[in-house]
Amino acid sequence: MINVVETPVAGAQAARLRGPARQAYERFLDDLSHGGCASLGYRVTGPEPLPRLCVKHLRGTDRVIVAFPSPDTAFVLLVGTHEDDPGRNLYDALYELAGVRPRLNERRTKPPCCSDGTPPTADEDLVDDLVARARALAKSRRRP
Repeated sequence: MINVVETPVAGAQAARLRGPARQAYERFLDDLSHGGCASLGYRVTGPEPLPRLCVKHLRGTDRVIVAFPSPDTAFVLLVGTHEDDPGRNLYDALYELAGVRPRLNERRTKPPCCSDGTPPTADEDLVDDLVARARALAKSRRRP
């Protein structure tokens, strides 16, 4: 059994999901707690720390981004949509959190999240940093 932790930002994002999108997210959380990295689709490509993060397509354009500080713990970092609107694109938020951006000419592969049933681990300091940045980002966007 995998210990699944929703960051406060991901929890707030997930709380806005309704109907089938919410059901898909709830199923994903259950799958993640039982299947670990095998329940995720692929690793993000680009500069560090992006390859240490995994993505799951939930439903339509809905995505979730997860980090594993250890093989038995998963942090849900972000929940949102992958769309063309830069202000609403989940990946733009991720790049802002990580403080990096893939090069435009960089070929995007989608390597599997798991390697022999083992997730790419993101050390706890990195996960803590991403969570802190997510909180700061959420606070800055709430200000008028």
